[in-house]
Amino acid sequence: MKEKDLIEFIGELAQESGQIIKHYFSIPELKVDLKKDETPVTLADREAEEIMRKIIEKKFPDHGIMGEEFGSIRNDAEYIWVLDPIDGTKAFAKACPLFGTLICLTKKGRPILGAIHQPLLNQLVIGDNETTYLNSHQIHVSNTNSLSEADLLCGDLKSPAKYHNAQNWENLIKNVHSLRTWGDCYSYLLVAMGNADIAVDPIMQPWDLLALIPIIRGAGGSISDWHGNDPVKGSSIVASNPHIHKQVIEILNT
Repeated sequence: MKEKDLIEFIGELAQESGQIIKHYFSIPELKVDLKKDETPVTLADREAEEIMRKIIEKKFPDHGIMGEEFGSIRNDAEYIWVLDPIDGTKAFAKACPLFGTLICLTKKGRPILGAIHQPLLNQLVIGDNETTYLNSHQIHVSNTNSLSEADLLCGDLKSPAKYHNAQNWENLIKNVHSLRTWGDCYSYLLVAMGNADIAVDPIMQPWDLLALIPIIRGAGGSISDWHGNDPVKGSSIVASNPHIHKQVIEILNT
């Protein structure tokens, strides 16, 4: 498989799922259900994942698929597509545009391509661990080299203290220039673009995080779990430019 063909295929997945998502956005009668884990889900989530799975099955019948809404098939496949149709369902359901579709292709368990699609803004970010593009224009993380000048993003300001050390989280907040709640996958899009310096999530699932790894690395950034370890095996994410990443990890784990 050629990377160019795979990137074009990701564009197809983004376009088809995006049409569904745009149809349901900001509809007052949109019903929000709670799953067994008490996370929200809508028809838009389900239908967007369904169409992507259908397209993948037709094009790559031997590939595996892991999706947030409909589980996994062919877990032992060399190539597995990891899908989160709407990362940020709470925002989506409230007509807030800070959400996106996450698409990742793994090979032997390692993410080789990752995408964030924001259909309302027609933004498609694709990274391959070496380079990252936003709508065909190469992007790069910021050059901020001091925490005192850094902008930190976290979607839920209470969750870091819930899952990790509360005092360390407060220390990080005190050391950065600003803290904003531009959360979910859109925060990582902003980091990859160089419009924010740090994005963190204290608790994540594979479909939340795997697509982010090739994007941040391709944009020249650093990405790890909360403790500075391999994010592929983690359940949390810290992403930043490489100048400040080590310092952020040290503060969070002092």
